[in-house]
Amino acid sequence: MTCCDRSISKFYTIFPQKSRLQPKRTGLKFHIPYTLLAAAWLLLSCNQAKLSDARGQYLRGEYYTASETYRKLYRNVPREERTQRGIIAFEMAENYRRLNQSARAVTAYNNAIRYGYPDTVMYLHYARMLHREGKYETAAEAYRRFLAFRPDDPLACNGLRGAELAMEWSENPTRYTVQRLELFNSNRGEFSPMLSPEGDLLYFTSSREDALGEEKSPVTGMKYNDLFRSVRNVHGEWQKPERIESGINSDHDEGTPSLSPDGEWMYYTFGYADPNRPATAKIYLSAWVNGRWSEGRPLEIVKDDSVSVFAHPAVSPSGRYLYFVSDMPGGYGGKDIWRAAIRNNNESFFIENLGPEINTAGDELFPYLRNDTTLYFSSDGHPGMGGLDLFMAVGQGESRSAFPQRVPLATAAEEAGRWRVRNLQSPLNSPADDFGITFGPEGEKGFFSSNRNDVRGYDHIYSFAYPEARVWIEGFAVDQEDEFIPGAVVIVVGSDGSQLRFVTGEQGNYRFRAERGADYLLMAGAEGFLNQKQTFHTSPAEKDTIYYVDFEMVPYHKPVVLENIFYDFDRATLRPESKEGLDILIALLNDNPSVAIKLGAHTDRKGSDEYNHDLSLRRAQSVVNYLVAHGVDAQRLSAQGFGKTQPVRVTKRIADQFDFLKEGDVLTGEFIETLAIDQQGIADQINRRTSFEVIENDFILH
Repeated sequence: MTCCDRSISKFYTIFPQKSRLQPKRTGLKFHIPYTLLAAAWLLLSCNQAKLSDARGQYLRGEYYTASETYRKLYRNVPREERTQRGIIAFEMAENYRRLNQSARAVTAYNNAIRYGYPDTVMYLHYARMLHREGKYETAAEAYRRFLAFRPDDPLACNGLRGAELAMEWSENPTRYTVQRLELFNSNRGEFSPMLSPEGDLLYFTSSREDALGEEKSPVTGMKYNDLFRSVRNVHGEWQKPERIESGINSDHDEGTPSLSPDGEWMYYTFGYADPNRPATAKIYLSAWVNGRWSEGRPLEIVKDDSVSVFAHPAVSPSGRYLYFVSDMPGGYGGKDIWRAAIRNNNESFFIENLGPEINTAGDELFPYLRNDTTLYFSSDGHPGMGGLDLFMAVGQGESRSAFPQRVPLATAAEEAGRWRVRNLQSPLNSPADDFGITFGPEGEKGFFSSNRNDVRGYDHIYSFAYPEARVWIEGFAVDQEDEFIPGAVVIVVGSDGSQLRFVTGEQGNYRFRAERGADYLLMAGAEGFLNQKQTFHTSPAEKDTIYYVDFEMVPYHKPVVLENIFYDFDRATLRPESKEGLDILIALLNDNPSVAIKLGAHTDRKGSDEYNHDLSLRRAQSVVNYLVAHGVDAQRLSAQGFGKTQPVRVTKRIADQFDFLKEGDVLTGEFIETLAIDQQGIADQINRRTSFEVIENDFILH
């Protein structure tokens, strides 16, 4: 069903039969009923009476009944009767479109095109049904075909743009999670969930078997809708929904509820389910009295207007405005969203259209106010993913400080830029109809309705939540041999105001939840090791992230090899690439001002003892000179050359790096000569090293 014609499934509670019989005011949509009437004169056959029956059912809005009649007609027409089959196929497609059965509509439009049905507007409807089926590339081609006839048609232009965007949105969904809630759903339809202000009651509309009355709608083949309610218990668990047992429900159509901020009033849509009585959708009002909802009474929004549709009420959180949907004169085509200022007695005294930023040549429906400047609604006129899509509009300021009572009707069209509208994208939106959103009092979560994944086109209730991006910082405290240090204390101070303290476990690990876009200072300390400090900045990007900050802690009275310290060949001159490693040592000394260290340098096995001792001493002194030049007090530093007198004893860490060595090997000249030539070079390189050792931890400048 289209958004203007669905019986009391989501739209007819909504927009009953009278509004369906009226052609829309846009030139494009005015064309359809006349096409159908003109086609009647083309069929002069024995099937004429049955086709008249199908058309009568269609024009009365009895789409479910008409679909059965059209199907029988199409099967009984011979294939060689191409003109007749084309006409029936087209009318069948239009009927399926009204029923919201897009897959069947696509097949029927294909048949109408195959049999040469002469209607250019058909390509627009065909494109929109393909769009609803998620066949975006094929839909885009159909939109372009129609735009060749009518290049400036707004629905086709927005449809083409929506099909192109939908391909991108499908591949890159937002962080929202969506789940169908079987507790609330039945084998019929339910839609327009509405949470109470406290978030402990959920109202919705349904045509399930529990609805009052036995009569089935000829439009949908289902019962007429009633209002249902689910209660959340003290444990936060939702209970099985029940029909509201009060005068608010009847044998007619009731739906799309909205509650006043104090929860004392319910606005809803009412439509007569009486084929012998002129009907159109109206907004009704019920009061919470003695623990029950009273029988509803009509709310007159525009005096003496019994023709226009008034539906889908939504009260603003301030209680000042009632937003609603109407096809009254002064709109932009299809159904528009309007708002009325309301007094304490619920009487409206000023009405305005929300303007072209919100309303289009299509239908804008199901408004919902999360706050007085944030409007949610559904539309098939803005670029979207197919069918009705959910949109969010942020108000850019009030049009008036107060509504003048002397002006009965106004429009917001002249206030360009008053709303900023965006599509909520996948997975909140889909190729199907997505509409009727409601938020809980806390967090980015709530409920909405959709007919996705239902071949019958029935609507159901879904939950949604926007998971907060979770950022973690974790790491290990280890020694120079990568052995875990349990019992290390890690202190965290963050720009987000956090002050945390952790003690590492047996695996030397710590972990904490961080904020996006924050600066953190992390300090680690353990007995027998120097304190260590690190700073870290988390990205503001909205995605789950784990950052790793490890502390490789420096022990007292044990030599620590400085990584990546290089000298010119056979000389004591430091090479530029040594700067990074030495700057790390400078930072460590600055963080521990009471520490004094001894710098030691070692050579390989080649050359005389005297030469290697002298070279290693000069190299150690070069490191001391670099540190002094960069602000480290010379009294804290000493240099010693060891030449080749202290060959390396292979540690577990070195053995893990080189498979030809095992833990405990000593890289003496004799051992190295037993290795292969290329392995000897590696062993010599391991022996050539610069190290430092903490010799004092309570150094005081003299």
